[in-house]
Amino acid sequence: MVSFNHETVLGVQHWTNTLFSFTTTRNPAFRFENGQFAMIGVKCNSTPLVRAYSMVSPNYTEQLEWLSIKVPDGPLTSRLQSVKVGDTILVSKKPFGTLVIDNLSPGRRLYLLSTGTGLAPFMSIIGDPITYERFGSVVLVHSCRYVAELAYAKRIKEELPNHEFLGELIKQKLIYFPTVTREPFENTGRITDIVACGELFEKIAMPSLDPSVDRVMLCGNPNFIVDMRTILEAFSFREGSSNNPAEYLVEKAFAER
Repeated sequence: MVSFNHETVLGVQHWTNTLFSFTTTRNPAFRFENGQFAMIGVKCNSTPLVRAYSMVSPNYTEQLEWLSIKVPDGPLTSRLQSVKVGDTILVSKKPFGTLVIDNLSPGRRLYLLSTGTGLAPFMSIIGDPITYERFGSVVLVHSCRYVAELAYAKRIKEELPNHEFLGELIKQKLIYFPTVTREPFENTGRITDIVACGELFEKIAMPSLDPSVDRVMLCGNPNFIVDMRTILEAFSFREGSSNNPAEYLVEKAFAER
């Protein structure tokens, strides 16, 4: 049975009418690897109502940060979207998940491919100095329907490159490629399409996918995961796990919210 810490909401940000994030306190005993998730939620008639949410915040921070969609009739998100400072949130005492770089075999370039709130685990990974020790280039691709849904774009483009300790590494190694699908923007198109046709690699001045040097993490819409798996396996990428590190990883916990 999963046991929970009781954490206090410290701040809330509503990005759009369908997307929000919030920060909470962090129990000092809660330890996790960047890219992992926890079960979080609220009590409903004395019973925990929880779902899997990745930590946006890197594992060295004192607070925890979470990114969520708003679903009006969602059992949990219909409640979470109304949280305010001072409210109590349940956070599992144990973290879970496979999206950690130790589950990848050594490589030269790391691709973090995400749709929607699938960005969350990658925010913690790009804030981890070990990521830049392991890889010469880190490419973060985030796809949403609309520009306003590109959460954390300002943090990625402006704040992280000026980070007191990681700024220089991020300037040298992190490539951020946001793309939208339903309105004009500097980059448009689904990740699967821009990978399959080569547009992504042309725009970031990188060679096409190569399993001998490239490593890939996927998080997002279930259909996106299925299609990207097909593309990667056509390039002879193998899926890794904690017992068998390989060329790409998938987080399976977010098919339903």
